Amino acid sequence: MDILRFATAGSVDDGKSTLIGRLLYDSKSIFEDQLEAVEKTSADRGEEYTNLALLTDGLRAEREQGITIDVAYRYFATPRRKFIIADTPGHIQYTRNMVTGASTADLAIILVDARKGILEQSRRHAFLTTLLRVPHLVVAVNKMDLVDYSQEVFNSIKDEFTEFASKLQIGDLTFIPISALNGDNVVERSVNTPWYDGSSLLHHLEHVHIASDRNLVDVRFPVQYVIRPYKSTDPALHDYRGYAGQVAGGVLKPGDEVMHLPSGLSTRITHIEGPNGPVNEAYPPMAVTLRLADEIDISRGDMICRPNNQPKVAQDLDALVCWMSEARSLTPRSKLVLKHTTRTARAMVKDLHYQLDVNTLHRNEDATELKLNEIGRITLRVTQPLFIDDYGRNRLTGGFILIDEATNSTVAAGMITA
Repeated sequence: MDILRFATAGSVDDGKSTLIGRLLYDSKSIFEDQLEAVEKTSADRGEEYTNLALLTDGLRAEREQGITIDVAYRYFATPRRKFIIADTPGHIQYTRNMVTGASTADLAIILVDARKGILEQSRRHAFLTTLLRVPHLVVAVNKMDLVDYSQEVFNSIKDEFTEFASKLQIGDLTFIPISALNGDNVVERSVNTPWYDGSSLLHHLEHVHIASDRNLVDVRFPVQYVIRPYKSTDPALHDYRGYAGQVAGGVLKPGDEVMHLPSGLSTRITHIEGPNGPVNEAYPPMAVTLRLADEIDISRGDMICRPNNQPKVAQDLDALVCWMSEARSLTPRSKLVLKHTTRTARAMVKDLHYQLDVNTLHRNEDATELKLNEIGRITLRVTQPLFIDDYGRNRLTGGFILIDEATNSTVAAGMITA
């Protein structure tokens, strides 16, 4: 079975945590003791119903305030597919958490309160998901039970969001009317929306096609580790040299001609080994070990690609970054550590071009710094060449993080615009 990673987003109190709790509950993916604990907590709080949002809101502050603060990851599976859920917060001050949760997602669910319609935070999160190149977007119009399951309300929100989405780069957009509290159209189709002829949310999640979302054209294999086992009693291991890593793009097969960067030397793949033995082909996001026909000096941080399809080699990077640090701000001449695929280098901010207002999409070209949760476009200079692609073409070779050298904390996430 393949794995679908999806993130929930939307405004505060739109029901993100409740929706995930309903998905877990109706798909029978929670244990009895978990349910009993949630029921007890709901009763202690004087609530007349089982508050399924408590399944994901685990922090004490989250339960006290009834909001999501940190990204909560949950896992469940159906007979068709495995799922990894990232429940992201809706508050503007937690934009960095939302960016973190959505950065690896195949699909994003943006919840909209049927009573309130499209809010500023709904637009912000829709923009952020397109900025992060999440391939599939589902707009779940929640709390339909509070508007008497009105088709007119649903169509009005659908039309308004479609108009807004025309300004963004959204590849796949789906609208589903739901009630997370009552379970309408979450796991099973609801009799309360006879006018809706689409699938339930879970059915859509099970059947959305994600295999073609990954870049299967550009071969990219960042080397993570060189395997040299030594065992004097086994002659086969005397000359063993394998290069381990995660396939970031393309399809690799034994016999394929490949090129090593930065040397530019070409060779052929002789064997591909997975966790359970030899494999006939490797593709994203498989973790494999490559064995090559020629002995080339290859080390961590190097790249294996095709001779006629190479990534861009650069030391000057143009990128959009989301600043995540409260302790310091990003300013021109800031010195940081950059981690890109398996390569780490020192970097300096050459220029801050503008700070982007994610609500209005306005570019503030007079900005002199980026503060917590702000997004802007910068130019970086790194100490050694990086093998990069545009983030829109490959999210793995087009993304990076920035690290504060003094504290070793991650201070920014970046998307290369090559």
